[in-house]
Amino acid sequence: MDLKFSEQELAFQQEVRQFLADNLTQEIVDTTARNASVFVEKDLALEWQSILVTKGWAVPQWPAEHGGTDWTPAQKYIFSRECYLAGAPMLIPLGLLMLAPVIMAFGSEQQKHEILPKILSGEQYWCQGYSEPGAGSDLASLKLKADADDDDYIVNGSKIWTTHAHMADHIFCLVRTDNSGRPQQGISFLLIDMNSPGVTVEPIITMAGDHEVNQVFFDNVRVPQSNRIGEENKGWTYAKYLLEFERGGGFAGPLVQHELARLQQLYRDTQAAVQNFDSSGDLQRKIARIEIDLKALEITELRILSAVSGGGNPGPESSILKLNTTRLEQEINQLSVDILGYSALELNPVEGGSPYRPDPTSAVLPRYLNNRAASIFGGSQEVQRNIIAKMVLGL
Repeated sequence: MDLKFSEQELAFQQEVRQFLADNLTQEIVDTTARNASVFVEKDLALEWQSILVTKGWAVPQWPAEHGGTDWTPAQKYIFSRECYLAGAPMLIPLGLLMLAPVIMAFGSEQQKHEILPKILSGEQYWCQGYSEPGAGSDLASLKLKADADDDDYIVNGSKIWTTHAHMADHIFCLVRTDNSGRPQQGISFLLIDMNSPGVTVEPIITMAGDHEVNQVFFDNVRVPQSNRIGEENKGWTYAKYLLEFERGGGFAGPLVQHELARLQQLYRDTQAAVQNFDSSGDLQRKIARIEIDLKALEITELRILSAVSGGGNPGPESSILKLNTTRLEQEINQLSVDILGYSALELNPVEGGSPYRPDPTSAVLPRYLNNRAASIFGGSQEVQRNIIAKMVLGL
Protein backbone atom coordinates (compact mmCIF):
# COMPACT_ATOMS: atom_id res chain seq x y z
CA MET A 1 0.00 0.00 0.00
CA ASP A 2 1.35 3.43 -0.97
CA LEU A 3 2.08 5.52 2.12
CA LYS A 4 2.29 8.72 0.10
CA PHE A 5 -0.69 11.02 0.56
CA SER A 6 -2.66 12.69 -2.23
CA GLU A 7 -3.06 16.46 -2.51
CA GLN A 8 -6.49 16.22 -0.88
CA GLU A 9 -5.07 14.17 1.97
CA LEU A 10 -2.21 16.61 2.46
CA ALA A 11 -4.75 19.44 2.64
CA PHE A 12 -6.65 17.47 5.27
CA GLN A 13 -3.40 17.00 7.16
CA GLN A 14 -2.94 20.76 7.29
CA GLU A 15 -6.53 21.18 8.50
CA VAL A 16 -5.87 18.74 11.34
CA ARG A 17 -2.62 20.47 12.28
CA GLN A 18 -4.38 23.82 12.42
CA PHE A 19 -7.15 22.38 14.59
CA LEU A 20 -4.57 20.95 16.99
CA ALA A 21 -2.68 24.23 17.12
CA ASP A 22 -5.90 26.05 18.01
CA ASN A 23 -7.42 23.54 20.45
CA LEU A 24 -4.77 21.27 21.99
CA THR A 25 -3.59 23.22 25.01
CA GLN A 26 -0.06 23.05 26.37
CA GLU A 27 -1.46 21.93 29.71
CA ILE A 28 -3.04 18.86 28.10
CA VAL A 29 0.20 18.07 26.25
CA ASP A 30 2.36 18.46 29.37
CA THR A 31 0.08 16.34 31.55
CA THR A 32 -0.03 13.61 28.89
CA ALA A 33 3.77 13.57 28.69
CA ARG A 34 3.96 12.93 32.45
CA ASN A 35 1.57 9.97 32.28
CA ALA A 36 3.25 6.68 33.16
CA SER A 37 0.24 4.43 32.75
CA VAL A 38 -1.47 2.81 29.77
CA PHE A 39 -4.31 5.36 29.85
CA VAL A 40 -4.48 8.93 31.08
CA GLU A 41 -6.91 9.69 33.90
CA LYS A 42 -10.63 10.02 33.21
CA ASP A 43 -10.82 13.82 33.60
CA LEU A 44 -8.06 14.52 31.09
CA ALA A 45 -9.41 12.01 28.59
CA LEU A 46 -12.93 13.45 28.79
CA GLU A 47 -11.61 17.01 28.48
CA TRP A 48 -9.95 16.16 25.16
CA GLN A 49 -12.91 14.03 24.09
CA SER A 50 -15.26 16.98 24.64
CA ILE A 51 -13.11 19.19 22.41
CA LEU A 52 -13.18 16.55 19.67
CA VAL A 53 -16.93 16.00 20.04
CA THR A 54 -17.53 19.72 19.53
CA LYS A 55 -15.56 19.52 16.29
CA GLY A 56 -17.26 16.26 15.27
CA TRP A 57 -13.96 14.37 15.22
CA ALA A 58 -14.13 12.21 18.36
CA VAL A 59 -14.97 8.85 16.74
CA PRO A 60 -13.72 8.60 13.14
CA GLN A 61 -14.13 4.81 13.42
CA TRP A 62 -17.92 5.07 13.95
CA PRO A 63 -20.44 5.21 11.09
CA ALA A 64 -21.64 8.73 10.31
CA GLU A 65 -25.18 7.83 11.42
CA HIS A 66 -23.91 7.43 14.99
CA GLY A 67 -21.61 10.45 15.04
CA GLY A 68 -18.67 9.29 12.95
CA THR A 69 -16.90 11.21 10.21
CA ASP A 70 -17.14 9.26 6.92
CA TRP A 71 -13.39 9.71 6.56
CA THR A 72 -11.31 7.48 4.34
CA PRO A 73 -8.80 5.10 5.95
CA ALA A 74 -6.02 7.50 4.99
CA GLN A 75 -7.78 10.42 6.68
CA LYS A 76 -8.32 8.38 9.85
CA TYR A 77 -4.67 7.47 9.86
CA ILE A 78 -3.56 11.07 9.27
CA PHE A 79 -5.78 12.34 12.07
CA SER A 80 -4.50 9.75 14.53
CA ARG A 81 -0.89 10.33 13.51
CA GLU A 82 -1.11 14.11 13.88
CA CYS A 83 -2.85 13.85 17.28
CA TYR A 84 -0.21 11.54 18.70
CA LEU A 85 2.72 13.50 17.29
CA ALA A 86 1.25 16.71 18.71
CA GLY A 87 1.14 15.10 22.17
CA ALA A 88 -2.62 14.68 22.49
CA PRO A 89 -3.86 12.03 24.94
CA MET A 90 -5.35 8.80 23.65
CA LEU A 91 -9.10 8.68 24.23
CA ILE A 92 -10.10 5.84 26.53
CA PRO A 93 -11.13 3.04 24.13
CA LEU A 94 -13.21 0.92 26.53
CA GLY A 95 -16.53 2.48 25.56
CA LEU A 96 -15.67 4.30 22.34
CA LEU A 97 -13.77 1.60 20.46
CA MET A 98 -14.61 -1.66 22.22
CA LEU A 99 -18.19 -1.65 23.53
CA ALA A 100 -19.63 0.68 20.88
CA PRO A 101 -18.84 -1.59 17.88
CA VAL A 102 -20.50 -4.51 19.71
CA ILE A 103 -23.65 -2.46 20.35
CA MET A 104 -23.73 -1.31 16.72
CA ALA A 105 -23.39 -4.88 15.45
CA PHE A 106 -25.47 -6.86 17.97
CA GLY A 107 -27.37 -4.44 20.22
CA SER A 108 -31.06 -3.63 20.06
CA GLU A 109 -32.26 -0.40 18.50
CA GLN A 110 -33.13 0.85 21.98
CA GLN A 111 -29.59 0.13 23.20
CA LYS A 112 -28.10 1.93 20.21
CA HIS A 113 -30.37 4.91 20.78
CA GLU A 114 -29.79 5.14 24.53
CA ILE A 115 -26.16 4.13 25.02
CA LEU A 116 -24.13 5.28 22.00
CA PRO A 117 -24.84 9.02 22.44
CA LYS A 118 -23.89 8.78 26.13
CA ILE A 119 -20.62 7.03 25.31
CA LEU A 120 -19.83 9.74 22.77
CA SER A 121 -20.65 12.62 25.12
CA GLY A 122 -18.80 11.07 28.04
CA GLU A 123 -21.95 10.91 30.14
CA GLN A 124 -21.33 7.18 30.50
CA TYR A 125 -17.80 6.04 31.31
CA TRP A 126 -17.33 2.30 30.81
CA CYS A 127 -14.91 -0.35 32.03
CA GLN A 128 -14.47 -3.91 30.80
CA GLY A 129 -15.30 -7.01 32.85
CA TYR A 130 -13.61 -9.93 31.10
CA SER A 131 -10.76 -11.40 33.18
CA GLU A 132 -11.39 -13.22 36.44
CA PRO A 133 -9.04 -14.69 39.07
CA GLY A 134 -9.22 -18.04 37.25
CA ALA A 135 -9.95 -16.86 33.72
CA GLY A 136 -7.61 -14.59 31.79
CA SER A 137 -6.18 -15.82 28.51
CA ASP A 138 -8.43 -18.88 29.00
CA LEU A 139 -11.45 -16.59 29.03
CA ALA A 140 -14.01 -19.36 28.48
CA SER A 141 -13.28 -20.56 32.03
CA LEU A 142 -15.06 -17.53 33.50
CA LYS A 143 -17.41 -18.17 36.41
CA LEU A 144 -19.20 -14.86 37.09
CA LYS A 145 -22.71 -16.26 37.46
CA ALA A 146 -25.87 -14.61 36.17
CA ASP A 147 -29.02 -16.50 37.23
CA ALA A 148 -32.33 -15.56 35.63
CA ASP A 149 -34.95 -14.21 38.06
CA ASP A 150 -38.15 -13.06 36.32
CA ASP A 151 -37.05 -10.15 34.09
CA ASP A 152 -33.67 -9.79 35.80
CA TYR A 153 -30.38 -11.58 36.32
CA ILE A 154 -28.83 -12.04 39.76
CA VAL A 155 -25.07 -11.68 39.32
CA ASN A 156 -22.47 -13.15 41.71
CA GLY A 157 -18.69 -13.43 41.45
CA SER A 158 -15.84 -11.10 40.55
CA LYS A 159 -13.76 -9.61 37.75
CA ILE A 160 -10.08 -8.69 38.03
CA TRP A 161 -7.53 -6.38 36.35
CA THR A 162 -10.46 -4.10 35.56
CA THR A 163 -8.99 -0.88 34.20
CA HIS A 164 -10.56 2.34 35.54
CA ALA A 165 -13.33 0.48 37.40
CA HIS A 166 -12.86 2.98 40.24
CA MET A 167 -13.73 5.79 37.81
CA ALA A 168 -16.39 4.07 35.70
CA ASP A 169 -20.15 4.28 36.14
CA HIS A 170 -20.86 1.23 33.93
CA ILE A 171 -19.19 -2.08 33.14
CA PHE A 172 -19.73 -4.51 30.26
CA CYS A 173 -19.29 -8.08 31.47
CA LEU A 174 -19.07 -11.60 30.20
CA VAL A 175 -21.23 -13.70 32.54
CA ARG A 176 -22.03 -17.39 32.89
CA THR A 177 -25.70 -18.06 32.11
CA ASP A 178 -25.45 -21.80 31.38
CA ASN A 179 -23.12 -24.53 32.66
CA SER A 180 -24.22 -27.25 30.26
CA GLY A 181 -22.31 -27.99 27.07
CA ARG A 182 -18.98 -26.45 26.05
CA PRO A 183 -17.83 -23.51 28.23
CA GLN A 184 -18.06 -21.05 25.32
CA GLN A 185 -21.73 -21.90 24.78
CA GLY A 186 -22.97 -20.67 28.17
CA ILE A 187 -21.64 -17.10 28.15
CA SER A 188 -23.72 -13.93 27.80
CA PHE A 189 -22.75 -10.28 27.34
CA LEU A 190 -24.27 -8.08 30.05
CA LEU A 191 -24.23 -4.34 30.76
CA ILE A 192 -24.17 -3.43 34.47
CA ASP A 193 -24.56 -0.13 36.30
CA MET A 194 -21.57 0.21 38.66
CA ASN A 195 -23.80 2.04 41.16
CA SER A 196 -26.03 -1.02 41.57
CA PRO A 197 -26.35 -2.38 45.13
CA GLY A 198 -23.86 -5.20 45.67
CA VAL A 199 -21.07 -3.87 43.40
CA THR A 200 -17.77 -3.31 45.22
CA VAL A 201 -14.48 -2.10 43.73
CA GLU A 202 -11.16 -2.92 45.41
CA PRO A 203 -7.96 -1.25 44.13
CA ILE A 204 -4.93 -3.13 42.82
CA ILE A 205 -1.75 -1.05 43.02
CA THR A 206 0.70 -1.86 40.24
CA MET A 207 4.46 -2.44 40.55
CA ALA A 208 4.91 1.16 39.45
CA GLY A 209 2.77 2.41 42.35
CA ASP A 210 -0.19 3.42 40.17
CA HIS A 211 -3.87 2.76 40.75
CA GLU A 212 -5.25 1.88 37.34
CA VAL A 213 -6.62 -1.65 37.73
CA ASN A 214 -9.04 -3.14 40.22
CA GLN A 215 -10.98 -6.20 41.30
CA VAL A 216 -14.75 -5.81 41.06
CA PHE A 217 -17.04 -7.93 43.26
CA PHE A 218 -20.70 -8.67 42.53
CA ASP A 219 -22.85 -9.80 45.47
CA ASN A 220 -26.42 -10.60 44.40
CA VAL A 221 -26.42 -7.70 41.94
CA ARG A 222 -29.76 -7.40 40.17
CA VAL A 223 -29.48 -6.52 36.46
CA PRO A 224 -32.40 -6.23 34.01
CA GLN A 225 -32.31 -8.86 31.26
CA SER A 226 -32.91 -5.98 28.86
CA ASN A 227 -29.28 -5.02 29.59
CA ARG A 228 -28.07 -8.12 27.78
CA ILE A 229 -26.49 -7.60 24.36
CA GLY A 230 -27.94 -9.96 21.76
CA GLU A 231 -29.04 -13.49 22.55
CA GLU A 232 -28.51 -15.34 25.80
CA ASN A 233 -25.53 -17.74 25.70
CA LYS A 234 -24.16 -16.09 22.53
CA GLY A 235 -21.79 -13.79 24.38
CA TRP A 236 -18.68 -15.67 23.25
CA THR A 237 -19.36 -14.58 19.67
CA TYR A 238 -19.72 -10.95 20.75
CA ALA A 239 -16.62 -11.19 22.96
CA LYS A 240 -14.46 -12.41 20.07
CA TYR A 241 -15.79 -9.58 17.91
CA LEU A 242 -14.89 -7.04 20.60
CA LEU A 243 -11.39 -8.48 21.05
CA GLU A 244 -10.65 -7.90 17.37
CA PHE A 245 -11.26 -4.19 17.95
CA GLU A 246 -9.29 -4.21 21.22
CA ARG A 247 -6.33 -5.77 19.42
CA GLY A 248 -6.54 -3.91 16.14
CA GLY A 249 -9.31 -1.34 16.12
CA GLY A 250 -7.20 1.62 17.12
CA PHE A 251 -4.16 3.26 15.58
CA ALA A 252 -1.02 1.56 16.82
CA GLY A 253 1.36 2.92 14.19
CA PRO A 254 1.01 6.59 15.13
CA LEU A 255 1.15 5.71 18.84
CA VAL A 256 4.43 3.83 18.42
CA GLN A 257 5.69 6.62 16.18
CA HIS A 258 5.03 9.10 18.99
CA GLU A 259 6.79 6.88 21.51
CA LEU A 260 9.73 6.49 19.12
CA ALA A 261 9.96 10.29 18.76
CA ARG A 262 10.02 10.56 22.56
CA LEU A 263 12.80 7.95 22.68
CA GLN A 264 14.82 9.78 20.04
CA GLN A 265 14.51 13.05 21.96
CA LEU A 266 15.63 11.31 25.15
CA TYR A 267 18.65 9.96 23.27
CA ARG A 268 19.57 13.41 21.93
CA ASP A 269 19.19 15.06 25.35
CA THR A 270 21.34 12.42 27.02
CA GLN A 271 23.95 12.56 24.25
CA ALA A 272 24.24 16.32 24.76
CA ALA A 273 24.60 15.98 28.52
CA VAL A 274 26.86 12.92 28.87
CA GLN A 275 30.37 12.78 27.46
CA ASN A 276 31.14 9.75 25.24
CA PHE A 277 27.53 8.61 25.51
CA ASP A 278 26.85 5.56 23.28
CA SER A 279 30.33 5.74 21.80
CA SER A 280 29.89 2.26 20.32
CA GLY A 281 26.68 3.28 18.53
CA ASP A 282 24.86 0.22 19.90
CA LEU A 283 21.83 2.17 21.16
CA GLN A 284 21.62 4.10 17.90
CA ARG A 285 21.55 0.85 15.91
CA LYS A 286 18.73 -0.49 18.10
CA ILE A 287 16.71 2.69 17.54
CA ALA A 288 17.23 2.37 13.78
CA ARG A 289 15.92 -1.23 13.89
CA ILE A 290 12.78 -0.01 15.64
CA GLU A 291 12.27 2.59 12.90
CA ILE A 292 12.43 -0.14 10.24
CA ASP A 293 10.00 -2.41 12.10
CA LEU A 294 7.65 0.52 12.60
CA LYS A 295 7.30 0.92 8.82
CA ALA A 296 6.10 -2.69 8.56
CA LEU A 297 3.67 -2.08 11.41
CA GLU A 298 2.21 0.95 9.66
CA ILE A 299 1.52 -1.03 6.48
CA THR A 300 -0.21 -3.79 8.47
CA GLU A 301 -2.37 -1.20 10.18
CA LEU A 302 -3.40 0.47 6.93
CA ARG A 303 -4.50 -2.94 5.62
CA ILE A 304 -6.72 -3.36 8.69
CA LEU A 305 -8.19 0.14 8.28
CA SER A 306 -9.01 -0.62 4.66
CA ALA A 307 -10.84 -3.79 5.68
CA VAL A 308 -12.87 -2.00 8.36
CA SER A 309 -13.78 0.90 6.05
CA GLY A 310 -15.09 -1.60 3.50
CA GLY A 311 -17.56 -3.01 6.01
CA GLY A 312 -15.38 -5.82 7.33
CA ASN A 313 -13.80 -6.33 10.73
CA PRO A 314 -10.10 -6.34 11.62
CA GLY A 315 -9.74 -10.12 11.27
CA PRO A 316 -6.59 -12.12 12.11
CA GLU A 317 -4.37 -9.23 11.06
CA SER A 318 -5.35 -7.61 14.36
CA SER A 319 -3.40 -10.35 16.16
CA ILE A 320 -0.33 -9.62 14.01
CA LEU A 321 -0.73 -5.94 14.83
CA LYS A 322 -1.15 -6.54 18.55
CA LEU A 323 1.85 -8.87 18.65
CA ASN A 324 4.19 -6.44 16.95
CA THR A 325 2.86 -3.28 18.61
CA THR A 326 3.52 -4.80 22.03
CA ARG A 327 7.02 -5.87 21.03
CA LEU A 328 7.94 -2.43 19.70
CA GLU A 329 6.47 -0.56 22.68
CA GLN A 330 8.38 -2.77 25.10
CA GLU A 331 11.60 -2.37 23.13
CA ILE A 332 11.17 1.41 23.28
CA ASN A 333 10.51 1.21 27.03
CA GLN A 334 13.62 -0.94 27.52
CA LEU A 335 15.83 1.38 25.47
CA SER A 336 14.53 4.40 27.38
CA VAL A 337 15.61 2.79 30.65
CA ASP A 338 18.97 1.82 29.11
CA ILE A 339 19.60 5.40 27.99
CA LEU A 340 18.93 6.84 31.45
CA GLY A 341 20.90 4.13 33.24
CA TYR A 342 20.90 4.30 37.04
CA SER A 343 19.06 7.64 36.96
CA ALA A 344 15.95 5.80 35.75
CA LEU A 345 15.71 3.68 38.89
CA GLU A 346 13.61 6.05 40.99
CA LEU A 347 9.90 5.17 40.73
CA ASN A 348 8.64 8.38 42.38
CA PRO A 349 5.12 7.01 43.07
CA VAL A 350 2.51 9.73 43.49
CA GLU A 351 0.22 9.81 46.51
CA GLY A 352 -3.20 8.38 45.69
CA GLY A 353 -1.87 6.19 42.89
CA SER A 354 -1.95 8.90 40.21
CA PRO A 355 -0.06 7.91 37.04
CA TYR A 356 1.22 11.47 36.50
CA ARG A 357 4.90 11.84 37.42
CA PRO A 358 6.64 15.17 38.16
CA ASP A 359 8.26 15.23 34.71
CA PRO A 360 8.52 13.02 31.57
CA THR A 361 11.91 11.56 32.58
CA SER A 362 10.60 10.27 35.91
CA ALA A 363 7.82 8.48 34.01
CA VAL A 364 10.30 6.27 32.09
CA LEU A 365 10.70 3.42 34.59
CA PRO A 366 7.05 3.24 35.72
CA ARG A 367 6.01 3.30 32.06
CA TYR A 368 8.39 0.39 31.44
CA LEU A 369 6.87 -1.57 34.34
CA ASN A 370 3.26 -0.81 33.40
CA ASN A 371 3.77 -1.80 29.76
CA ARG A 372 4.97 -5.28 30.71
CA ALA A 373 1.27 -6.08 31.04
CA ALA A 374 0.80 -5.38 27.31
CA SER A 375 2.11 -8.90 26.68
CA ILE A 376 -1.00 -10.22 28.44
CA PHE A 377 -4.02 -7.91 28.15
CA GLY A 378 -6.17 -8.14 25.03
CA GLY A 379 -4.90 -11.71 24.62
CA SER A 380 -1.40 -12.85 25.54
CA GLN A 381 1.43 -13.05 23.01
CA GLU A 382 1.06 -16.85 23.01
CA VAL A 383 -2.66 -16.54 22.22
CA GLN A 384 -1.93 -14.14 19.34
CA ARG A 385 0.58 -16.58 17.85
CA ASN A 386 -1.97 -19.40 18.05
CA ILE A 387 -4.56 -17.26 16.28
CA ILE A 388 -2.08 -16.39 13.53
CA ALA A 389 -1.10 -20.06 13.15
CA LYS A 390 -4.73 -21.15 12.77
CA MET A 391 -6.29 -18.31 10.76
CA VAL A 392 -3.38 -17.12 8.63
CA LEU A 393 -1.13 -20.14 8.23
CA GLY A 394 -3.90 -22.77 8.44
CA LEU A 395 -2.06 -24.87 11.00
